[in-house]
Amino acid sequence: MERKASSMAKVLLIGIVIAILCSEIKCSFEDNFSKSDCPDSHFKTSEDGQIWYLSLDNKAGCGFMTRQRYRFGWFSMKLKLVGGDSAGVVTAYYMCTEDGAGPTRDELDFEFLGNRTGEPYLIQTNVYKNGIGGREMRHVLWFDPTQDFHTYSILWNSHQIVFFVDKIPIRVYKNANYTNNFFPNEKPMYLFSSIWNADDWATRGGLEKTDWKNAPFVSTYMNFNVDGCQWEDPFPSCVSTTTQNWWDQYNSWHLSSDQKLDYAWVQRNFVTYDYCQDIERYKVKPEECWLSPWD
Repeated sequence: MERKASSMAKVLLIGIVIAILCSEIKCSFEDNFSKSDCPDSHFKTSEDGQIWYLSLDNKAGCGFMTRQRYRFGWFSMKLKLVGGDSAGVVTAYYMCTEDGAGPTRDELDFEFLGNRTGEPYLIQTNVYKNGIGGREMRHVLWFDPTQDFHTYSILWNSHQIVFFVDKIPIRVYKNANYTNNFFPNEKPMYLFSSIWNADDWATRGGLEKTDWKNAPFVSTYMNFNVDGCQWEDPFPSCVSTTTQNWWDQYNSWHLSSDQKLDYAWVQRNFVTYDYCQDIERYKVKPEECWLSPWD
């Protein structure tokens, strides 16, 4: 299937500028992140500190998190996923209000679900508000994410959350113009990534188990970019809708015309599951599913 090209000049320009700035000051891992409590052998960097490797074996996985919290902004990372037989392995790239699965957490998820050799990866996205998730969407991709780096990004403001793959919007999650319990917009979040074993559910509902003979499984990262409101207690001045930042201006409150074309292309060709359409799971359509991503 031929991938449709479209112009997204504004978002691309922002991303390029941020990438250039980060390159100029050599944003190493230590500048932005701290490593989880995992063996040193499970986390490695390139000699210049610009590429990071997380590995999983049958003893441990690994992860990292930002040193700072943010509330609203643009968050982006390049990833190359585990190649070969990766069934049961999950690479997670997500934002969360806390280091752990607390009962009142807010969370925005990218989860990359491994598969048997030759079978496509699935990307699962999810949104939590006050500890309640169950808002999964799943997509296949129009490329092999194990062969090269690709960019995965989240745009988060008080109007919408958009998940991007290579600047293509694959999911739009809208806020309502009234107080609600489905849109996370009150709590600052850290950004995390991790690699872990989830063979009880990740591949074909847990039917395909992790083959540890293929370990270690390695996911690779580079070019972390953030243009967001860094949280400062008791609260930073930029969290309200001031329109002082591009990600909080009118053009970022909805998809552009070109982004709508890209989004429609993804919806037609790559969505494999949408909780909003799962009438067996949700007898009553969730409230947020009535909001149009096109507005």
